[in-house]
Amino acid sequence: MNQPLIEGQSLEWLLTSATDAMIIVDSVGKIVLLNPSAERMFGYEPKALVGQTIETLIPSRFRHLHGAQRTDYFDHPHARPMGIGMELFGRHRDGKEFAVEISLSPLQTANGQQLVMATIHDITRRKAAEAAVQDSEARMRAIFETAVDAIITIDERGTVDRFNPAAERLFGYMASEVVGRNVSMLMPSPFREEHDGYLENYHSTGERKIIGIGREVSALRKDGTVIPIELAVAEMRVGDRRMFTGVVRDISERKAAEEKHKALLQEISSANEELTNFAYVVSHDLKAPLRAIGSLANWLSTDYADKFDEEGKEHMRLLISRVRRMDGLIDGILQYSRVGRVKEALVAIDLNRLVADVIDLLAPPPHINVTVENRLPSIVAEPTRIQQLFQNLISNAIKYMDKPEGEVRIRCIDDAHQWRFAVADNGPGIEQRHFERIFQLFQTLAPRDKVESTGVGLALVKKIVEMYRGNIWVESTVVQGTTFWFTLPKAGNVHRTKTS
Repeated sequence: MNQPLIEGQSLEWLLTSATDAMIIVDSVGKIVLLNPSAERMFGYEPKALVGQTIETLIPSRFRHLHGAQRTDYFDHPHARPMGIGMELFGRHRDGKEFAVEISLSPLQTANGQQLVMATIHDITRRKAAEAAVQDSEARMRAIFETAVDAIITIDERGTVDRFNPAAERLFGYMASEVVGRNVSMLMPSPFREEHDGYLENYHSTGERKIIGIGREVSALRKDGTVIPIELAVAEMRVGDRRMFTGVVRDISERKAAEEKHKALLQEISSANEELTNFAYVVSHDLKAPLRAIGSLANWLSTDYADKFDEEGKEHMRLLISRVRRMDGLIDGILQYSRVGRVKEALVAIDLNRLVADVIDLLAPPPHINVTVENRLPSIVAEPTRIQQLFQNLISNAIKYMDKPEGEVRIRCIDDAHQWRFAVADNGPGIEQRHFERIFQLFQTLAPRDKVESTGVGLALVKKIVEMYRGNIWVESTVVQGTTFWFTLPKAGNVHRTKTS
């Protein structure tokens, strides 16, 4: 039924006051009247479109269809949306296109002229929002379908809503076997029986046990296998529905590795205990007879000195030397076994005083000069271990010195979260092929009868440094000398590591 046209100023006032864009067109497509909202929407000056064809506002690719559609509308005029099922576009004065929705209403003038009023809405923002939603849904669908972890979505009653391919692989069910059923089917007893009660308690009290927290639980596969899983649950709202999404990860391999690691640690702990006991037994059982042998050798070499020829005296010297070496080796083994097991309190240590005491204790010969090149820091550590560290490095430099004027230099560098120390000498140097070997237990480079060495010192130094999570390495040039570098944590970064 045609709506009568309001005449004159009443119609213009109605269009001008309307916030929606409105255009009135006659049966041949000429624009009769339009309001400021329409002019602003299409970018035209006031009255510039009056008398123009409506196709001016339509993208050129659609214009050839519009004449027939207009004729059809005037043959059967009634209020309706334009282009049902089609995407409609308007054309701005600058040529840009934008998405629109148009409602058509038939009008008739007092003298019987048929017109149509088009109410136009720019839906660019809405279309962009819809596209963003569709893009987001596509992304989420891709993540859901391709995720390595199992993803399960349930409603507030515990009914499975979605079940991704990773969940199918993990649980052994097809999605069609699970969707629509209660998620408790994936839980072993007693968790299965407790689940509905947990959901009900959460709905009534808001008390969370898993949601937003995550925890390790057990799951039940289709074949009856119970597996350990890591479960993280997030809550979300879909309209007026409360939904829960769980991300499930099979941690069977991790649990097996943890059990293996635990067993290995137990074995290591037992072995360490046996080693400690063995070291003390060795100390007790070997030290006494060794001291007796040493005393007897000293007695023989003194009281029977006139009875030995030169070869006999050399044999006695070697005997006494090797007894001393064995005594030193036993002490070294004991020291090595105690690192990391026999603990002292961690205290602040002034390394300037400690290193000075070490140098005094070692009493370097007159031809070897030991100097500290810069002020040393204070650290927090076990005093005995740090003393052993510096004492072994400095005594090695002194022991192996082959120059008539020996130099041993100690310095420290501030290296971010740690201190970097150097003990350098101008001794014989070490070939690069021996850099790793020298830190191994019982390894010496010089002949044992030439230089008294147990081969424990550098291994002990390495163990102490690594106990404090530091590093040790060597730089050396044969004939020119050697520098041992090692790092120790600053006072606020001390972490003592268990050693095996």
